[in-house]
Amino acid sequence: MADESVVIVEVGPRDGLQNEKAEVATQEKLALIAELADAGLARIEATAFVSPRWVPQMGDHEAVMRGVGRRSGTVFSALVPNEKGAEAALAAGAQALAVFTAASESFCQKNTNCSIAESIARFRPVMALAERANVPVRGYVSCALDCPYEGAIAPEAVAVVAAELLALGCDEIALSDTLGRGTPGRTAAMVEAALRRAPAAMLAGHFHDTSGQAIANVEAAWQLGLRVFDGSVGGLGGCPYAPDAAGNLATERLVAHFAAKGIETGVDLARLSAIAERVVGRFRPAGGTLR
Repeated sequence: MADESVVIVEVGPRDGLQNEKAEVATQEKLALIAELADAGLARIEATAFVSPRWVPQMGDHEAVMRGVGRRSGTVFSALVPNEKGAEAALAAGAQALAVFTAASESFCQKNTNCSIAESIARFRPVMALAERANVPVRGYVSCALDCPYEGAIAPEAVAVVAAELLALGCDEIALSDTLGRGTPGRTAAMVEAALRRAPAAMLAGHFHDTSGQAIANVEAAWQLGLRVFDGSVGGLGGCPYAPDAAGNLATERLVAHFAAKGIETGVDLARLSAIAERVVGRFRPAGGTLR
């Protein structure tokens, strides 16, 4: 038994599917979520309570959140943009919430139609609702390395936003390489800056694999003490507001990486790999490759 462990957060049902153009039936989403939970993934981001006008694939958020129900040993979370979304998510049974801002003003404006400061102000009532409901809140910091509009992002800019989210009351901050252009060296510099403002136990890594560097970036963050990492089964997903953002880091690759190091994740890799194979077959474009 390894003396260390990491926590894998499965974001495929939300971050993975949100970019799919063809409608994915609610029952198919629920079946996928159930399979992922059966494979041992203890934290699953099930859906997003955002406007279907902007993210049509998440239009069935209430049905998905109610449909996953309660399962011993698994926490089902929902991404929410504001108080209204948080109220709906909690009413539907969300066991954890996630809010999202960015380290880039330009991306924040494109993604949420407001500044970074305004986005954080929107989260105050969300935090109050979460506190009353006794559920944890994760804060995403998008564009933690690069922005499609501003280019490279200064590590200190990421650290400042992370500190503001912690001061707001977030239980965890996910440092997100939204474009997947990061390198281990740049990742380490960004994480080191964040660590000057927040303890490693409250930080998570969310890496896209556009440049094939996601695993190396995970390793760089792990070496600095991070122990929570996001994956999307089959490498599904991207960001609708970041044109260059390809697939997320595949959860099965993430689990395999830590298994090779002898580090426990609690996930059945064989079972997860079988799910990933079906997911890739289902969502790979004809004649193309899964992004």
